[in-house]
Amino acid sequence: MSKEREPGNDSKNNAIPADTVESPVRAEAGAERSGTGEPPGQLIPGKRLKWGWIAALVLCILALAGYALLSRSGKAQSGAEKKGGGAVARSMPVTAVPAKKGDIGVYLAGLGSVTPNNTVTVRSRVDGQLMEVLFLEGQIVRSGQLLARIDPRPFEAQLAQVEGQLARDQALLKNAELDLARYRTLLQQDSIASQQIDTQEALVRQYEGTVKADQGQVESARLQLAYSRIIAPIGGRVGLRLVDAGNMIHATDPNGLIVITQMQPVTVIFSIPEDSLPGLQARMKGGKKIPVEAWDREGKRKIATGYLFTVDNQIDPTTGTVKLKAIFENSGNELFPSQFVNARLLMDVVRETVVVPAAAIQRSTRGIFVYVVKPDKTAEMRAVTLGPAQGDDQSIQAGVAPGELIVVDGADRLRDGAKVELQTPGGNGPKK
Repeated sequence: MSKEREPGNDSKNNAIPADTVESPVRAEAGAERSGTGEPPGQLIPGKRLKWGWIAALVLCILALAGYALLSRSGKAQSGAEKKGGGAVARSMPVTAVPAKKGDIGVYLAGLGSVTPNNTVTVRSRVDGQLMEVLFLEGQIVRSGQLLARIDPRPFEAQLAQVEGQLARDQALLKNAELDLARYRTLLQQDSIASQQIDTQEALVRQYEGTVKADQGQVESARLQLAYSRIIAPIGGRVGLRLVDAGNMIHATDPNGLIVITQMQPVTVIFSIPEDSLPGLQARMKGGKKIPVEAWDREGKRKIATGYLFTVDNQIDPTTGTVKLKAIFENSGNELFPSQFVNARLLMDVVRETVVVPAAAIQRSTRGIFVYVVKPDKTAEMRAVTLGPAQGDDQSIQAGVAPGELIVVDGADRLRDGAKVELQTPGGNGPKK
């Protein structure tokens, strides 16, 4: 027989906590969440694992990309360093010449043109037909040389005519003088009146005047005949012929026959700044001839050497310059009329100064410098103070000593301290 449960114990033993008792509603909701894969209040382990793999994959991709980028930049930097190191280590080929001591002239330079001392346009002095031309175009002629002939026959006929008239009047004069002598004898014998003597004396004087007039006409006719021979008034170079033989020419023709230009000597007229005039005047007071050189248009070739002749009497206010005239012998016809030249007037000479080629001078924002090759075959950038220049030579007042090697070619690739390899001037091989 089973025992009956006590009411108190039954209730005690059978009591279930409220939070452990699941209501039908909560159980149903939990079942729904379980169907969706989401436990109540948190992610299920499968879902969590999926998002973890995705995050890990993204981090790996970022890490690989960063590594690749760093590796590439590191290689580029290493290559650049190697390249730069090779450039520093590699010797640069240059050409260098030693600085030397010498004399440099101080010049005043100006633009000028060759001006002949004399230029003559030869024209006919009489009218007539040009019969003969006796010169060649471009020929050098001397003063008094026969150049052309005009038909002389009209002038010869005129001369003969006036000479005949002169002879007739001279005969009349002689007859009048004889009559005067007879009348004076008769007057002494008191055979004629003194009035007749006076009349005869007046007639003699009249014939004397007529003879003088005739003599003038004869000289004029002879001069016209002489003008039919055209001669050179000066010596020089003949230009192009302006009139051919056979043409009628006139004394009033504007162009003339030819133009003769004196070639020896010639002058060069050039200008210098007015600020240089006081020093030039002081130099002229010494009484010595001041040398003047004529150079070509590019200033690379000296054409001739002359001396200063004179200075103009006024300064051009529009340009602030004064004109100078120099004389050149031009024995070889080096200078040509109206030729453009660069005139250089020697003002002074700097003795025993350091001279380097002008091509060695370098300029930058830091100033004027040259590259000096040291004994260890490295280039040193050295600042210099320039003096006067003469042609392709440049004097150095400070910064370079005589005998030091100065880079004249290849300086554009150098830097201070760079290794250099000396090349033979004018060649491609290294200097031994």
